[in-house]
Amino acid sequence: MVTSQNGTKPEHTLTALVEDKPGVLNRITSMFRRRGYNIASLAVGPSEIPDLSRMTFVVEGDTRTTEQVSKNLNKLIDVIKVVDVDDNNSVWRELALVRVKWNTQPLSEIKAIVDIFGAKIVDTTSESLIIEVTGKSNKVNDLVDNLTGFGLQVQEVMRTGVVAMSRGSNEGDSQRRVRAERPAVKWESGSV
Repeated sequence: MVTSQNGTKPEHTLTALVEDKPGVLNRITSMFRRRGYNIASLAVGPSEIPDLSRMTFVVEGDTRTTEQVSKNLNKLIDVIKVVDVDDNNSVWRELALVRVKWNTQPLSEIKAIVDIFGAKIVDTTSESLIIEVTGKSNKVNDLVDNLTGFGLQVQEVMRTGVVAMSRGSNEGDSQRRVRAERPAVKWESGSV
């Protein structure tokens, strides 16, 4: 559990292995909406297993709320596996692109700030810079704060959402094992 980006609510990170087909994201987010759960961050992409995607949710709420979210996710037919990602035994990252207005500050001084955060300038025009930063959410927030403190006007911030992975080997998600655990669903003509 971590504290939210605004520092007020506890957050938990869950990952879900889900069927990669149309409507799955809608069914999952509808469950969150119906139950009144708030998603602080959501990232979705293909997994290492064909026809399955991996979703990473950052959910606001205490441990009990997270347990309820996990149970409700596991009830959905398209969800194969849900994992509550341990704060101390995981790697979390978020990618952000930050556009700042630029015209008078020396580029070398801006680059010095960017370098401190391990970020990089990926686009420059006569009026703006786009900076790419990858790291924990607080690193992204700190970079934006430092750029603003330096006198740059932040015009736009695009964030991917958090992705998380447990440290060490993950023998529990072998393709063979996941395929064996997947429910075999057969739709018959006329069934609802």
